[in-house]
Amino acid sequence: MMKRTIAVTAVAGAAVLAAQLPASASSSTALLRLRGGLTLEIPNSWRVYGTADQVRVVTGACARPNGGYFQPKCDSFWIMGPKALKTGAEGFGRYNPDQGPFYPASDVVPCATNPRYGQVLGKAIAVGYRNIGVAHKAHYRVWPGRCVTYTGGEQKSTFNQREWYLPKSKILIVDQWATPGLATILKNAAWDN
Repeated sequence: MMKRTIAVTAVAGAAVLAAQLPASASSSTALLRLRGGLTLEIPNSWRVYGTADQVRVVTGACARPNGGYFQPKCDSFWIMGPKALKTGAEGFGRYNPDQGPFYPASDVVPCATNPRYGQVLGKAIAVGYRNIGVAHKAHYRVWPGRCVTYTGGEQKSTFNQREWYLPKSKILIVDQWATPGLATILKNAAWDN
């Protein structure tokens, strides 16, 4: 079967990677190839943006798909690589799933769903491991988030930040939008040998 290639930026060592799309018009999925030989099969309707170390997969409405990590109003999830992890903890320290969520900031940042509010992440409410493909276990955490007023801290809404971290591959997947089907996509991921 013939394939056409769409260039997308990636978490791979090179600045560009290829997501291969089957030429058949009936195909509803694309292959997203990432660093370390990880390949995700994602819906064709999802769009991929980013840099060599931070990839945003947009799954729905998005005001600014090329915006940075804390860009609000963008249904999406992120795939982070080693450079992003070096400054991925609160206060720009090294990311460690046992010490806190991915939060590369030193202050309160805009809430993902509404930039008029700030986000505050609490203590992990789910801790364990999840498979990403066969024989690759990721540290899995769910961090409860609250969207609060900047003055007074009144809670306006909530969300969960889900994280899958592969320490050997130095890949972190972060989802604040409860992306439908993402857990299954990750579980069914493929790895190059």
